[in-house]
Amino acid sequence: MKLPSRQILSWALYDWANSAFATTVMAGLFPLFFSDYWGGSQAHLARANSLASLVVALLAPLLGAIADRGGAKKRFLFSFTALGLVATGGFYLVGTGDWPAAFLLYVLGAIGFSGSLTFYDALLVGVAKKEEFDAVSALGYSLGYLGGGLLFAFDVAMVLSPETFGLSGQAQAVKLAFLSVSAWWGLFSLPLLLWVPEPRQAQPLSLTAAVGAGWTELIATFRHLRQLRPALFFLVGYWFYIDAVDTIIRMAVSYGKTIGLGNQDLITALLITQFVGFPAAIAYGSLGNKIGARRGIFLGLAVYVGVAVWSFFMDQGWEFYVLATVVALVQGGVQALSRSYFAQLVPADKSGEFFGFYNMLGKTATIIGPMLMVWAEALTHSPRYSILSLILLLVVGAAFLWRAKPAARA
Repeated sequence: MKLPSRQILSWALYDWANSAFATTVMAGLFPLFFSDYWGGSQAHLARANSLASLVVALLAPLLGAIADRGGAKKRFLFSFTALGLVATGGFYLVGTGDWPAAFLLYVLGAIGFSGSLTFYDALLVGVAKKEEFDAVSALGYSLGYLGGGLLFAFDVAMVLSPETFGLSGQAQAVKLAFLSVSAWWGLFSLPLLLWVPEPRQAQPLSLTAAVGAGWTELIATFRHLRQLRPALFFLVGYWFYIDAVDTIIRMAVSYGKTIGLGNQDLITALLITQFVGFPAAIAYGSLGNKIGARRGIFLGLAVYVGVAVWSFFMDQGWEFYVLATVVALVQGGVQALSRSYFAQLVPADKSGEFFGFYNMLGKTATIIGPMLMVWAEALTHSPRYSILSLILLLVVGAAFLWRAKPAARA
């Protein structure tokens, strides 16, 4: 791919910006600090993830439809971003043992993070041509891995050796790490704000009129999906397989701790995922151009099945590092090609509305995955069977994806 335009690069940099929250907060330090410092439990953390996901799932389709009719994709994007920035910065003020405050801020931060993605994804169709979707989407994810990984590496160094940075201990280091996420997220969101234009609307509406039109559009979308059968089959399949992908991302630390791995091993594995994921996401975008986005997704899902099986038997730290590397090779690719493939299936002038459904299903799925793992562990009395349960979601998702084949090139 040729050098990206300023608009494309500015759009992709938002992935660089918000991935700091995904890595340092959601996947990395918060799950450890929540229990060790604030006194929360894994059950509390699961409920926080579910609550945030449910709120976004309920709001995303309506907000997407409103943004389409009111020409307000960027306005909503930065409103959710502001919520995430404030909530993440607020962790600095939470005292020892105050898990309810940490719980609330985490929920608000996750809502801000996930909610902003509805409008970020919808802007893709305005900055790139259809034939560029795979590569541009992959560029965003690759920058997300690199940006999130760089800040996470700095934060991990600060947490593991706080005295080197003149800090009193790990607690102060972790709190400063959360502040760094807020600053990073805000700073690198500016290029999108400045240089990515709001897609033009033929007749933009006032906010009040857009709300009413949004409800009408939402109802019409359900009917429209019945006619866009490839998009409908894709959304159902995506709902299942992205559940497994997101669950692995969010539950990796918890699963690793359950089978006896140490915090340092878990953090190191997350760093491996970030830096391997950067070039891998770019390479996967090129793969999508060569073999088709749909086939690229199938390949990634097959790798995830293998990861789940290996995780069942894993009992040594080096195996966790290997699995982290393997996941990094396909994780960004599956996410990026899913986003670009769906963009090929929906009308450009209704991208916000349809990406609202896309994100709604993705965020709803993250409610089901952890619960499936909990049920599997409860039935078998072994956490190892919980990871195997995710194979069911991958297989069902792949079956629906098989039917989501448009007339054009996949």
